[in-house]
Amino acid sequence: MSLTSSTMLELGTKAPDFKLLDTVSNTALSLNDLRGSKGTVIMFICNHCPYVRHVNSEIVRLAYDYRVLGFGFVAVSSNDVKAHPEDSPKYMFKIARELNYPFPYLYDENQEVARAYNAACTPDFYVFDETLELVYRGQLDDSRPKNGIPTSGRYIREALDALLNNRKVLKDQKPSMGCSIKWRTY
Repeated sequence: MSLTSSTMLELGTKAPDFKLLDTVSNTALSLNDLRGSKGTVIMFICNHCPYVRHVNSEIVRLAYDYRVLGFGFVAVSSNDVKAHPEDSPKYMFKIARELNYPFPYLYDENQEVARAYNAACTPDFYVFDETLELVYRGQLDDSRPKNGIPTSGRYIREALDALLNNRKVLKDQKPSMGCSIKWRTY
């Protein structure tokens, strides 16, 4: 496992549109279907990554806490499933059910959505405001596997609270770190 940092897409970027298969409902969903009235959180995750496994319970708590306040949440897996079969849609469905994901878990088979968002690692987090402009990208919190810091979702929570209270989201943002997205080779 090689540690990879997010690429830090430019703040103010409009959320690239997409339509992907939700592995839980077996329905194609678009960004417009998933956006929240207050903002939208897009997370690039996968099943096998130890960094994602470490934060899974916190991203579930975060979504439950903020969905009721008008935020949309969506998880996207873009990994090459030939290289990592445990990240395939049937296992995405299984993990989403086991962990009670309160958000769709979309499969980005051709990896176009990950490329459009310039996603680099799992987990990789993006927070968009109500107009779908990027206001935060980076890490969930300072917790990592085996560093002893409990997960809190601090940085995402701070960004969402700022949006709720019509405050500016802090521009000093730390990149997320985790496993690299497993790109297909052609």
